Amino acid sequence: MRDKHIVIIGAGPGGLTAGMLLAHRGFKVSIFEKDNIVGGRNKSISIGPYKFDLGPTFLMMKYILDDIFSSVGKKLEDYVTTIRLDPMYRLSFSDFYIDITDDHEIMCERLNEKFPDSSNGFKKFLKVEKIRFDHIKRCFEKPYCSLLDMLGREFITSIPYLALGRSVNDVLTDYYRDEKLRFCFCFQSKYLGMSPWECPGAFAMIPYVEHEFGIYHVIGGLSEISSAMARVIKDFGGEIYSGCKVSKILCENSEVKGVVLDSGDKVKADVVVINADFGYAMSNLFEKGILKKYSRETLEKKKYSCSTFMLYLGLDKVYDEPHHNIFFANDYRKNAEEVTVKKVLSEDFSFYVRNASVTDPTIAPKGHSALYVLVPVPNNTSNIDWDKIKIEYRDRLVENIKKRTSMKDIDSHIREEFYITPLDWERMGIFKGATFNLAHNLSQMLYFRPHNRFEELENCYLVGGGTHPGSGLPTIYESGMISSSLIMRKLGG
Repeated sequence: MRDKHIVIIGAGPGGLTAGMLLAHRGFKVSIFEKDNIVGGRNKSISIGPYKFDLGPTFLMMKYILDDIFSSVGKKLEDYVTTIRLDPMYRLSFSDFYIDITDDHEIMCERLNEKFPDSSNGFKKFLKVEKIRFDHIKRCFEKPYCSLLDMLGREFITSIPYLALGRSVNDVLTDYYRDEKLRFCFCFQSKYLGMSPWECPGAFAMIPYVEHEFGIYHVIGGLSEISSAMARVIKDFGGEIYSGCKVSKILCENSEVKGVVLDSGDKVKADVVVINADFGYAMSNLFEKGILKKYSRETLEKKKYSCSTFMLYLGLDKVYDEPHHNIFFANDYRKNAEEVTVKKVLSEDFSFYVRNASVTDPTIAPKGHSALYVLVPVPNNTSNIDWDKIKIEYRDRLVENIKKRTSMKDIDSHIREEFYITPLDWERMGIFKGATFNLAHNLSQMLYFRPHNRFEELENCYLVGGGTHPGSGLPTIYESGMISSSLIMRKLGG
């Protein structure tokens, strides 16, 4: 198959997954990555002696990764070391916290302690959401290149479990009356950059996935998965060109023929796989007039996820806080609505802190820690002037950390720091600064999401959060598997 050349634009998790599978099948694979390091939003960043994941920090559904490596004759554990976390995370409200575990018996005890007589609702949740997950996961494992695909058995039989017309919060009222208890099982909507009150009810299965399969940490950070995939690709003869940006995609008569690099060099290809951010790719990588369905005007009308304000702190101290910590705003619903609907900054905001150094000694010097902090904020349709307010916002965030954690003296222990605003995300090639890509409302899911086999042009495929099945590491890996299968079917691999 070496006579068939596949060019992949971007070495994010979707592109790397596709690259592994296609290189293993004998295709000539060339990946062009604009950064000097692989991973995309799943890469690492180093600030002095401290190492951080740029983006994802929760590894869910690890079995998908195991299957990907197994399918190419490799073992994930030969490349990375994973640790199943217990507790999975701590959820903190203004008046109490609860440590969430995937041990169902212990979880029942903790729920009853904080929310009396709630364990029966939890048991019902596990039972019903398992059925939903078993049905819907089949929909997420196949492509939707035609409306006829919506008539397949997998989709038809899953319709009763899609919770059409209901939000995640609506679905959770079937199990839990207490609002704060529902928050413990609906904050996961933020993994998709959405509010629990607007996120489709089908995604109530996400917390089930956590409780059923657990959450893992990768020693060195989740970016080590990307590095491992890159090694496998090279083992199979694939090439990864770092620091090599694609400026244009070559098209002739509605067929993709290759790419043009920033250097001006042209690279011919039988197939091009786009792993760049979807909105960025559509508005920057094609000559004007080529795209009709996804023109700039159409992109402006699409709904996008929220953005994030990121703060990375290198500390000369290790605090006794759990690995993962979520802190809820006093009025969580108001905060979520301000982020996703009103597009304004909340006075009282929710935030997430990863204190991975309590688990992982490799990301900071001994006695030091690498603290990762994330705040969901509006995307750049808000017109917030982040260049003007970023320092003030950073200070507000640090004050909140001091107020709500044991890190009261954190100011005196900061040795290195770095932050990213929504404007910075956009400058990095993320459309509207929407870090979780296109939103996952029903009109942008399955067939109605950009197709894995790109519908506008021949010989062009998509992977990543902007195509089916959507955002989040497990689903992005699935996109790489779906698209590579379509390519093999086309090219005979």
